[in-house]
Amino acid sequence: MTAVKICGLSTPGGVAASVAAGARFVGFVFYPPSPRAVSPAQAAALAVEVPPGIGKVGLFVDPTDAEMEAVAATVPLDFIQVHKVADPARLRALKSRASLPLIAAQPVETAADVEAGLALAGVADMLLFDAKPARDATLPGGNGVAFDWRLLANRRIPLPWMLAGGLTPDNVAQAVMLTGARMVDVSSGVESAPGIKDADRIDAFVRAAG
Repeated sequence: MTAVKICGLSTPGGVAASVAAGARFVGFVFYPPSPRAVSPAQAAALAVEVPPGIGKVGLFVDPTDAEMEAVAATVPLDFIQVHKVADPARLRALKSRASLPLIAAQPVETAADVEAGLALAGVADMLLFDAKPARDATLPGGNGVAFDWRLLANRRIPLPWMLAGGLTPDNVAQAVMLTGARMVDVSSGVESAPGIKDADRIDAFVRAAG
């Protein structure tokens, strides 16, 4: 069974659809430029709707200490997911600030990028391999772009990891087959418009992930 994370949730309906479909993780984005961004107060209200046993993940993009602490003090998260921070010392500090397990996001375009992610195994509790955004992209993820999944095929990865980047109900089964991923993360691939989750696509994605 492939565990699914539905990221970028911002409405009670999106949370309910994710729970009903059988998602194992739900994600809330704390990055104002994103069309999926929520405030700590909004996320706290949404988190109440998540049943026990489903991991609540907060997504941050190179956050300040104050930003991390404000969310951690308000929202009952189970994990933090950090993008655009490659320094292990900084990741360790953010993890300490939040007092939560850390998912380190690693953008991937080449085999060297995969190796860079593996170098974070000493500080991260989980890795998330995502597609490297285009140079002119304004968001670090949620861009609907995939990377060459063969870069992860037959790789020994010494800690739990998720596959993200351009996944949809139509291609997630192939992605799982090629990479051996046991966890997958989706955001734009289950939307009808940027930031608007579609219940039917969420259900189809979870079913296709297997």
